[in-house]
Amino acid sequence: MNQTHSSSEVENGKTTAIISYLTFVGGIIAIFMNLEPKNKFASFHIRQAIGIHLLQILIFTTMSGFDSFLISFPLWIFFFVLWFYAFLGVVQGKRYIIPLLGEHFQNWFNKIAP
Repeated sequence: MNQTHSSSEVENGKTTAIISYLTFVGGIIAIFMNLEPKNKFASFHIRQAIGIHLLQILIFTTMSGFDSFLISFPLWIFFFVLWFYAFLGVVQGKRYIIPLLGEHFQNWFNKIAP
């Protein structure tokens, strides 16, 4: 999904969307910031950010038993690339679905950030 939004919708939701990508806590703060009025641009990016953060927490928790730089470093690079790709969408005012799980994040977290 590579759509642009109206310029007013993007400008109104950009700050909230940026905050959602900063940390997992930022994602939760962004959910509350987007309660009223709801902004579709911000909601899209909140769902993507929450998905990225939760996936990162899940994988790193699972992989914590492996004390290997050869395992952890590629994962850090992978999550940085996902995060950067999605964050670039916010800066450009577009909706970039992250590869593989982005559509699922939109469906799974639709109740959190409608």
